[in-house]
Amino acid sequence: MTRKKILGSHVKRLLSGVSAHGRRHLSEVETDLLQTELLLEEAIEKLTSSFMAIHGAVSVRQEAIDRLLAGGTPTPEDSAALAAMSGEIGGHVNTAITSMQFQDMTSQLIDRTLKRVTGLREFLGTLGEHGSDIAPETGSEEIVDRLGKVSMALAIQSLELRSVLRKSVEQRHLESGDIELF
Repeated sequence: MTRKKILGSHVKRLLSGVSAHGRRHLSEVETDLLQTELLLEEAIEKLTSSFMAIHGAVSVRQEAIDRLLAGGTPTPEDSAALAAMSGEIGGHVNTAITSMQFQDMTSQLIDRTLKRVTGLREFLGTLGEHGSDIAPETGSEEIVDRLGKVSMALAIQSLELRSVLRKSVEQRHLESGDIELF
């Protein structure tokens, strides 16, 4: 193979690798951001629903509460409804608190996204460092040698980044209603 073909082959492999690496990480960043957006939307929807249910539970019993505040005697139905109200509101508050635990998962997604962006920045920085020393008069053998070194450095960085990143962000609902992430 001629030197020109060897050089062209190395440049093509390097550019293809950088492009594939960048596209893969940017695609994962996009996926993580979309997942974060969905988690936020779901949590806000659940919180809104919980707070509206709390408001509804209090409003339904407001008449009995007003009678009690005015010194009236509650009916047996009022007493039963007021006794049940505490448990009903407690259930809605528990649902709201569970809904707010989305923060754990979104933190994991944001952390992973930042690691991807940082890794991609370092990857491109390594490429720039190795390329900055190549002068127009640099011989093709030296360029091939430098391209081999940069390809090796980039492959190592890519493997290190992959080993740091978790493939998924998970939650597990515990019996107590709490969410545990792992």
